[in-house]
Amino acid sequence: MDRQEKSFAIPISRRDFMKMTGMAAAGLVMGSSIPAEANGTATMNFGQEKLPVLYEADVCVAGGGPAGTAAAINAGRNGAKTVLIERGTALGGLAVLGCVYPFMDTHAPDSDTPYVAEIKKRLRQHGIEPFDGVTQQTWHNPETLALIYDEMCSEAGVNILYQTVLVDTVKEGAKITALIVQTIAGLAAIKAKVFVDATGDAYLARSAGVPYERGYEKTGNNQPLSFRFEMGGIDVKRLYQHVAVELKEDWCKSKPPYFEIAEAMHRKQRYKLEELMAKGVESGELTQEEAEYMQAYTIIGKNGVMSMNCPEIPVRFSATDPISYSKAVTFGRRMMHNIASYLIRHLPGFENAFISREAAMLGARESWRIRGKHYLVEDDYHNQSRFPDAVCRTAWFIDAHGEKVSEKLPKGGFYEIPYRSLVTNEIPNLLVAGRCISASFILQASMRIQPTCMSIGEAAGIAAAWGVKHKTNVNEVRWEDIPAEKRSYVSKKKD
Repeated sequence: MDRQEKSFAIPISRRDFMKMTGMAAAGLVMGSSIPAEANGTATMNFGQEKLPVLYEADVCVAGGGPAGTAAAINAGRNGAKTVLIERGTALGGLAVLGCVYPFMDTHAPDSDTPYVAEIKKRLRQHGIEPFDGVTQQTWHNPETLALIYDEMCSEAGVNILYQTVLVDTVKEGAKITALIVQTIAGLAAIKAKVFVDATGDAYLARSAGVPYERGYEKTGNNQPLSFRFEMGGIDVKRLYQHVAVELKEDWCKSKPPYFEIAEAMHRKQRYKLEELMAKGVESGELTQEEAEYMQAYTIIGKNGVMSMNCPEIPVRFSATDPISYSKAVTFGRRMMHNIASYLIRHLPGFENAFISREAAMLGARESWRIRGKHYLVEDDYHNQSRFPDAVCRTAWFIDAHGEKVSEKLPKGGFYEIPYRSLVTNEIPNLLVAGRCISASFILQASMRIQPTCMSIGEAAGIAAAWGVKHKTNVNEVRWEDIPAEKRSYVSKKKD
């Protein structure tokens, strides 16, 4: 259950706060720069102030990551007037802004829902072949992926608000009626009939009063954060020669341009690069924490560039405490530079390498999770649970970094995620999509990967539009009653 949470109350009046954010009452005027499809005249009361209403939509999605983008696109495609708010300047979340690359495979047979399959098809259309012919992970290009998401949103009629941060929710009774957001112009409101929380941190749901959990039930710890980055100037052929030929590392079967290296001292399998990293600890060039975990992937379309899946920031830094999180950024950046410098000095192929890009956000594997109508637990994984209202399937292993838990299903096995884990008892017009759905810490460690989050978002968008069209609360929508041809996934009973 949830640990004690600190309160950070700011002794400041609402009017002074609005002045600080550039929206004093005297300046609440909508300019002519607002797009035609936005509502340029309406206002709404928020406290003692009137805020401009930027949109009056059918569906509003908070968070433009893998789940939120999928939700917005599929809501738009199903006829809903949709608004997507994103705090950055690109869609894709961790895949684009967080350097989390490539997409891992679910390991479940036939798990690609139509939206996931379309992403792979569009990558090919943009000249990016997502498969290496050996592994099942999806190689992509972050900048190309951001472009694809823009294109798909445009085609679906989705209105995107970039550099827009969710501040609060407005409710009438149990229903959410509007979001208060901070835009580049100041505070504003977005009204909608249905809301989708794809923030990753369940921020919309929490602000609306939905029960939640965070961290591992046994320890209270979140999974560790990562601060990923890219390195350019790498001689990939020389690196491959050293790792695959000279060291005879057979862990990665693919070859350049699809190539990856790894070492993980805390896991049972042995990697050939562990000796190199251990020497760094012995010499004092690396700390044990810096040497503990290192992984790197070539990026398709970026010659000589690799995406670095490290450093893994120590678990003592919290993904849910703002002060601890901020300290993790500073600590992680120092780890990043130390690792990069060591590889440049000692790993063949990295002699002329350099840090070419930092992630624009820390990689949070887990933070807050809602308690919804159905609560997925570890037994659902082991029992390979099926549900009549299932929205997708997965078999990714229980990948709980920072905890001594790592389990796999037998080949061909999988479990399903029910629609009821996306909705709550408390808020009738709210859906939650992505890694913050209703699940225990251990189960979430399996369902958190990006393709699964995409499929969850896809279903959320379809259900949101369905609820609007049929004037039905989304927490009363029965996924299994939506015609099969309109669903993105239909449950498969056990043989």
